[in-house]
Amino acid sequence: MDAAAEQKYDYGVVRWFTVMAVVYLVVGALVGVYIASELAWPFLNFDSPYLSFGRLRPLHTNAVIFAFGGCVLMATSFYSVQRTCATRLWSSKMAWFTFVGWNLIIVSAVITLPLGLTSAKEYAELEWPIDIAIAVVWLTYMFNFIMTIAQRKTSHIYVSNWFFLGMMVMITYLHVVNSLAIPVGMFKSYSIFSGVQDAMIQWWWGHNAVGFYLTAGFLGIMYYFVPKQAGRPVYSYRLSVIHFWGLMFGYVWLGAHHLQYTALPDWTGSLGAAISLAMIIPSWGGAVNGMMTLSGAWDKLRTDYVLRFLIMSLAFYAMSTFEGPVMSIKTVNALSHYTDWTIGHVHSGALGWVAMVAIGAIYHLMTRLFHTELWSIKLVNAHFWTATIGTVVYIVAMWVSGIMQGLMWRAYDEYGTLAYTFAESVEAMHPYYAMRAVGGGIFLLGAVLMLFNILMTVKKASSEGSLQRARTAAVATA
Repeated sequence: MDAAAEQKYDYGVVRWFTVMAVVYLVVGALVGVYIASELAWPFLNFDSPYLSFGRLRPLHTNAVIFAFGGCVLMATSFYSVQRTCATRLWSSKMAWFTFVGWNLIIVSAVITLPLGLTSAKEYAELEWPIDIAIAVVWLTYMFNFIMTIAQRKTSHIYVSNWFFLGMMVMITYLHVVNSLAIPVGMFKSYSIFSGVQDAMIQWWWGHNAVGFYLTAGFLGIMYYFVPKQAGRPVYSYRLSVIHFWGLMFGYVWLGAHHLQYTALPDWTGSLGAAISLAMIIPSWGGAVNGMMTLSGAWDKLRTDYVLRFLIMSLAFYAMSTFEGPVMSIKTVNALSHYTDWTIGHVHSGALGWVAMVAIGAIYHLMTRLFHTELWSIKLVNAHFWTATIGTVVYIVAMWVSGIMQGLMWRAYDEYGTLAYTFAESVEAMHPYYAMRAVGGGIFLLGAVLMLFNILMTVKKASSEGSLQRARTAAVATA
């Protein structure tokens, strides 16, 4: 059966994307914990510009979003599109070009960002030559995916492929438009947009990088891997289609809610907030759809630690897609924006939703790609608890810190002057910054356990494969 599947589908590039995703998870989380520690204990930058928070923070975001997240999306989409379309990848060579190209882009980010070579645009810090490379590699990824669907042996296109495809198309033009720039040197350029237009385009990209890359793409993962791991059909296919179209038409309007109380026209912020609130409906519909897929199979959570990751991710997805719209309301935004509450919100989605659904998918993939059981189920269980506890510690620290910041910044005394200086608010944050570093450290520990488990699983599969080949050779000789 395994040999037949190996001949029918192209798993080679998927294996490499899967293993590299775990490597980048550890690297990205390690940098994140280090810069979180710098905010709590500033001496850790050692007066080196290359280790400063400003240089390492974009390295952290690029590592976790594009290195880890990108490898996960490419591994899971290339795997699931073959399975749901009952066909091999359209071009194996193009898939390998995508793998090599994407990893070279990651290496270029590791080199340029600590050197301070940056466009200074959130989630789009890489300079123009690398932006062009990203566009080329991403287009080959998307074209290969589309052509694989075009040659499918099935009559319909499964919903996970729609989510992946929506993500690919949206990110293509979001990346191209936001990265339009005038080069003035090999690694220096200026955006073609200026002033308030630049801010609007930036958050049109910035929020949709979250909305389509980290939400739509990972919902494609959820709609394939939750039913597969649970051994149950998706609860409602109609609901998944409504979820898809609601997300595609709604999410693109939300970016302006990041620019409340700025020079941006007031109506744009109001529109962004209104549609943000409306987006709770399709988002919760998707979360309920994933959880209800377990109807009649909830007992599996007692023993299936991989399924625990997938279901816990849906709980965080529901929470963060409620919290985000609430934070976009003007009265809440006046308190929450520019505070650590936003950081807590981002990481409830990033650690709780994105990382957990990705981790569950990777564990599921490992047994199918390498035709063996995971090296240690106990380590998977340990990883689940470290990931969950670390995430909760992190986001609680940032919620308390952020709300305290907002209240201190707006507090007035009886004379109408500010009750606290900015320095006093920073001092009040210290215990929560230390708590954040601890939470991130716990999450990092789980990622390290996962990497060890994955590498041992690969080693185990390799030895089992060698043993099987030896047996086959012995039988042939006899």
